[in-house]
Amino acid sequence: MQIGVIGATGTIGSRVVTEALSRGHRVTAFSRDASHIEDGRENLTWQSLDVLDAAAIAQILPGLDVLISGFGPGNAAKDLADSIELSIADPTLYAQAATALLTALNSRPGLRLIVIGGAASLEAEPGLVFTDSDELLHAALEQFGLPKEYAAAMRGHGDALNLLRTSNRLWTYLSPAVETEPGQRTGRFRIGDNHQPVMDADGRSRISAEDAAIAVIDEAELPRFVQRRFTVGY
Repeated sequence: MQIGVIGATGTIGSRVVTEALSRGHRVTAFSRDASHIEDGRENLTWQSLDVLDAAAIAQILPGLDVLISGFGPGNAAKDLADSIELSIADPTLYAQAATALLTALNSRPGLRLIVIGGAASLEAEPGLVFTDSDELLHAALEQFGLPKEYAAAMRGHGDALNLLRTSNRLWTYLSPAVETEPGQRTGRFRIGDNHQPVMDADGRSRISAEDAAIAVIDEAELPRFVQRRFTVGY
């Protein structure tokens, strides 16, 4: 397949690129400014792209079989503080990106879109989404050492998901585990097709970025969650 990856230098996006290449796919990797990237791996092409520009996105769609978006303000993998600051400054960016992607897909309605989003739109318990409870949200922010203002950005992910839900495009949304960070590629994790996080034996929602990337490319190769959200965890 020919796979496009937006946010290809990010924590999960970079690993999605590696996972796709390891399976023999051809990848076009997109970044805000790809001019400085030196990556000569076989079957990999880098291009610059503004994910908020629907016209620019539409231009890169021909030839793709799947478009994967791991968009996030800034680059959290390289400068987490800057990414958090940008997200707080404009929490609507996630919805803006979703709108641009869906608008671009008007020209290619049969193209599949996989969006890697946030975990805060999952349910803490049946019927109670994390972002609907200030108490739960602020407790989570405190646990991860994030400012309370970041709650708006977490809700912004949910706004993007809701935009996808109103669309008839072939979208899939991945809510990764609450704790998603670089680690090992184990290939051993569980898929959640409901609205709640997948918890491990210790009651934690966690997964490595490497294993999250496996889940993304598995979905690209064998669609199971078209026009649905899924989640992953150990």
